[in-house]
Amino acid sequence: MRSPPKLCRAADSLLVIIDIQTRLGAAMPGGVRDRVVENAASLAQAASTLAIPLVVTRQYPQGLGDTEPDIPVNAAAVIDKTVFSCFRSEGFRHALENHGRPQIVLAGMESHICVLQTALDLQAAGYQVFVAEDAVCSRSVANHRNAMSRLEQAGVMLTNSESCLFEWLEDAAHPQFKQLSSLIK
Repeated sequence: MRSPPKLCRAADSLLVIIDIQTRLGAAMPGGVRDRVVENAASLAQAASTLAIPLVVTRQYPQGLGDTEPDIPVNAAAVIDKTVFSCFRSEGFRHALENHGRPQIVLAGMESHICVLQTALDLQAAGYQVFVAEDAVCSRSVANHRNAMSRLEQAGVMLTNSESCLFEWLEDAAHPQFKQLSSLIK
């Protein structure tokens, strides 16, 4: 029996952007917020172009604000929640079932809370989980590092937004290669 692929595949992927919200982003360290928003926005734009489903979550939007405006969410399923693990939200599980994709790519805030809990719950449920390390962050660099270490030890695939994008494309001959490669700065 073949082991599952270690690469993101466009036909198998679902992109989840977790809680990248205006007021939460304002609490992130200088420069980190901008990098995470930019990389998550690039993933969302690539997903849209490649017909990869997108799910966006918002943690208690009344307190933490709406999704950052730079992230394109027009075709996304937007799910409001109060649970830390997205997987524990009925709306999120429903979105997973509707799309039926075995690979989940995660971007979001905060690495050590909602991203970590979601990734571990998804993995326990049998999904192949990829965390785009350059598209996640925490208020504390130490908490972010700890979360990445825990995820790696648990067998979650740590990747980055550029790797995801090029794995989704697979080939420089892809019709959207030129358009999507321009997202990489």
